[in-house]
Amino acid sequence: MKGQAELIRIFALADYAEQLAAFPQTVFVSPDILADLADSKTPQGIVAEIALDQEEPPASLSGRCLFLEDVQDPGNVGTMIRTADAAGFDAVVISSHSADIYSLKTLRSMQGSHFHLPVYRMETAAFIALARASHLPLLATTLSEDSLDYRELSKPEKFVLVMGNEGQGISPEIADAADVLVHISMKGQAESLNVAVAAGILIFFLS
Repeated sequence: MKGQAELIRIFALADYAEQLAAFPQTVFVSPDILADLADSKTPQGIVAEIALDQEEPPASLSGRCLFLEDVQDPGNVGTMIRTADAAGFDAVVISSHSADIYSLKTLRSMQGSHFHLPVYRMETAAFIALARASHLPLLATTLSEDSLDYRELSKPEKFVLVMGNEGQGISPEIADAADVLVHISMKGQAESLNVAVAAGILIFFLS
């Protein structure tokens, strides 16, 4: 409701009758039915059905953007979208092989951030062409001889930060197109960082 989503129906426990009096589309249900609808062991008492907003691919990108290339875990996708929202990014683009942003796990991880900033879905090649046409530099994360520690980066006002697949990282296609390759140096013995954790470090550093 706060995000101005188009409400179709609200399913709720009778305990919420007073709070939902202004919403005629409310249907009051039993705790068992609500638990089935919420797909949760401890539902909060209200479930909303909203219209799915299909974002058409934009004609151009501007400002600070995040591109997720083939990120498979819904929790990672949702967390990175939420982090980009918190840092004031202007848009998120996810590749066609990334997790569905409308899966329950992704939605829980986003915590409503998809209502605050646009989230687009497109093929990697189409995204690269769009970023080029929009004159946005690509900052892609990878560990290689050519990559810079993120603390050595200048902070451009406009850019696209690219986060790659959890296991494979960015594709050769993205690596070739990137203006800057960047990594996070680690002092400990861990082999790598979780992609959402790495994204959080870079998103707020660049902000």
